Amino acid sequence: MKLSPSKINTFLLFKLPSAYFTGVRVKSISESTCITTVKHKWINQNPFKSMFWAVQGMAAELSTGAMVMTVIRESNKNISMLVANNKANFTKKARGRITFTCNDGHLIKTAMDNAISTGEGQTCWMKSEGRDAVGDLVSTFEFEWTVRVR
Repeated sequence: MKLSPSKINTFLLFKLPSAYFTGVRVKSISESTCITTVKHKWINQNPFKSMFWAVQGMAAELSTGAMVMTVIRESNKNISMLVANNKANFTKKARGRITFTCNDGHLIKTAMDNAISTGEGQTCWMKSEGRDAVGDLVSTFEFEWTVRVR
């Protein structure tokens, strides 16, 4: 069974309620791309009246992690996933609706195939860019995912 945005958003409600209640949502997901959004509101703002960096991080991580979960589910193997490192860069105040896009599905697929064939843990860096409604870059996040067969 393929993961859909509505299934992932329901998962957020029960397993990651802080992401759900701050407004993080998956808009679309495919083998190669995942798009998440979050809207600046009172509940997710910082004292400077822009979106708190951690809320942006949750949306960005979800855009990468949802594809990791999809590849694990399709493999029918018992595979662990974990973020080992992350990097972030902020270029503009996050106001309004911010859309995070990750186009690195092919990278996690390759890492997962290598983990399954070798039996050894693999790492993969995935990047997510956050843009505002005008299309201006607000933030860029990179996550180093580790996957290994249990």
